[in-house]
Amino acid sequence: MAYDGLVVSATVKEFRERLIGGRIAKITQPEKDEIQLTVRNQKDNVKVQISVNPSLPLCTLTEDAKPAPINAPTFCMALRKHIGNGAILDVRQPDQALHEDGLERVILFTIEHLDEMGDLGKRYLAVELMGKYSNIILLRDDHSIIDSVKRISASQSSVREVLPNRPYFIPDAGGKKNPLTLDEAAFCALLAQQPEPVFKALFHHITGLSPLTASELCHRAGVDPDLSANCQPAEALAALYGSFHHIIEEVAIERQPDPVIVYQDEVPTDFSAFDLTLYEADAAFEVEHFDSMSEVIRRFYSEKDRSSRIRQRSTDLRKVLTTLMERAGKKLMIQEKQLRDTEGMDKYRVYGELLHTYGYSLQGGEDQLVCENYYTNSEITIPLQKDLSAAENAKRYLEKYQKQKRTKENVTVQLEETRKEVEHLESIRTALDIAESEEDLQDIRREMIDFGFLHKTPGKGKNRLQRKSKPYHWVTSDGYELFIGKNNYQNEDVSFRLGDGGDLWFHAKGVTGSHVIVKTGGQPMEEVPDRVFIEAAELAAYFSSHREDPKVEVDYTIRKNLRKVPNQAPGFVIYHTNWSVTVEPKNLLNA
Repeated sequence: MAYDGLVVSATVKEFRERLIGGRIAKITQPEKDEIQLTVRNQKDNVKVQISVNPSLPLCTLTEDAKPAPINAPTFCMALRKHIGNGAILDVRQPDQALHEDGLERVILFTIEHLDEMGDLGKRYLAVELMGKYSNIILLRDDHSIIDSVKRISASQSSVREVLPNRPYFIPDAGGKKNPLTLDEAAFCALLAQQPEPVFKALFHHITGLSPLTASELCHRAGVDPDLSANCQPAEALAALYGSFHHIIEEVAIERQPDPVIVYQDEVPTDFSAFDLTLYEADAAFEVEHFDSMSEVIRRFYSEKDRSSRIRQRSTDLRKVLTTLMERAGKKLMIQEKQLRDTEGMDKYRVYGELLHTYGYSLQGGEDQLVCENYYTNSEITIPLQKDLSAAENAKRYLEKYQKQKRTKENVTVQLEETRKEVEHLESIRTALDIAESEEDLQDIRREMIDFGFLHKTPGKGKNRLQRKSKPYHWVTSDGYELFIGKNNYQNEDVSFRLGDGGDLWFHAKGVTGSHVIVKTGGQPMEEVPDRVFIEAAELAAYFSSHREDPKVEVDYTIRKNLRKVPNQAPGFVIYHTNWSVTVEPKNLLNA
């Protein structure tokens, strides 16, 4: 993830266009490490979201207003006192020397306000976007600190104290050079002195560059990124400077960024203030362009935050599910072994019956009986216990047969139940992988409680577990309505409530996954376009446990051919008339 100086530069461009000249009408602090400013500019309200959460630091324009706490925190009160109703005079991205422009990951707001005496004064709001070191710091006009959202004492950092009345400065980043002042000679001389790989040398010694940006520079210049910088020929360093100069010129000087998000298998993995050509040759990646940097940051962080939040909230369910599946798997192995052990039980019945027939010939004390097996007309040897009579040996064998017979009957029933349980748990795991909202998780939690996989938490109201999410609804390119269940309860609804007898039903063959219904409106299957079958099959393959496979076989049939499985979990069906198609799993819902 590349929240580097170029991303900040593109953000500052938007801030300058939208915020300069406006007045701060409202200040809230919805989280301990986040503030939101509402700026009124020519009758237009613009919201600025500033978060210094260590995992998700950001500073962007937003349209969402988060609820504020009833009692404002201390830092929020300080902001209201010193910059409330203040006019934004400037928004800059400074260098180490605060009076110079650079590519530090710092946004400096210059704000004019009236003090307690009614005199005009200046305040600065410094937003530092530096990962776990991110901070929001309020400054006087002499750059001394008034307060900060995170106070840092000398015991916490030997580099810089962030406390009231301390002087503000940007920590030294190891002598990195300001890219806005580097000419070709200085750039080449700097890299020619570095023994490390050239892509590392770029972001280790030049301010504002990230590993992603460095890799893109090397790709554009056709330079081997892993070759030491001091081993690069002069023409390679010159080509590298050309790429470097072009990007710096485009984003930071001319301020014409081209914000993009990189998706891998439809999941956002990176973002940048300029086009990323290094992903062009890899079909697994897709680069999407946007009109503004704020839109990129909002989209990327919202999708990341949503998936992270769902993953965190499903942790308890996954933990319980993993334990249950491991337990069911062990039980299945034991039962299968017990069933295998009964495979030879019929020989004990034969031994017992033959001993009753030929046992009269034994004198006592023999360890075996050799006789004719009248079932096969062949000779058979029956092992005997010497201290038992023929009748007692026969009784022992027949009891052993009866015991294994009962075991087989019981284990066969138990094995079927265990296999159903494993299949049910696998279907729940697939539903967890598909879940995208809190309502989806509540549906899954409710199902696990209903079937005894999870105990209902005392004190939780019924309404909490009765909230139901809705299946996906999509319209195919030919105009046919399509519904996709995201869990077993939804699969039941999709197939037997939303689906009519003449509709088309799709499901990945032999694996757990979503039921997909195509509404045909009574139209015969033969008249439905082939493309509808392919699109529905691709979605059924994607929303299954085999979504990562290159090809998945999908069964489809007419809905009236479905039958519910007796005494089985919701969403489990059987069918005897169907057709199949093999497709590549695709999530067409986001296309």
